[in-house]
Amino acid sequence: MRHPNDNGFHARRTAAAEAKRALLEKFASAPKAIDPQMRERLAAREAVAIAREQRRAERQAMKVAEHARMLADAEARAAAAEAEQAAAKAQQDDVKTRMIADEAARKAERDRRYAARKARRS
Repeated sequence: MRHPNDNGFHARRTAAAEAKRALLEKFASAPKAIDPQMRERLAAREAVAIAREQRRAERQAMKVAEHARMLADAEARAAAAEAEQAAAKAQQDDVKTRMIADEAARKAERDRRYAARKARRS
């Protein structure tokens, strides 16, 4: 049994040819590259692309500047910590030197007293 909407080969071929012709007409009527409207659109797209690239470059420059600032800050903190450690070491060395000098003075005083006692006994 045949369906009433069943297209035959000839109908399908005609429909395909008409579709192809419509597609070719669509492309033929499309604006060409020399069309002033098309040039305006292309110029506008190019301007948008250039602005986008500039914004991207600005963001990249800001990132680089922030990175450099962070590095400089870290170096400053490291230098401050180093100076603090050097000051603490110098203070410790000073305390050690004073303790050694005090110990030497006590020994010298003890030896002097010992020598004086020996001198009195003899």
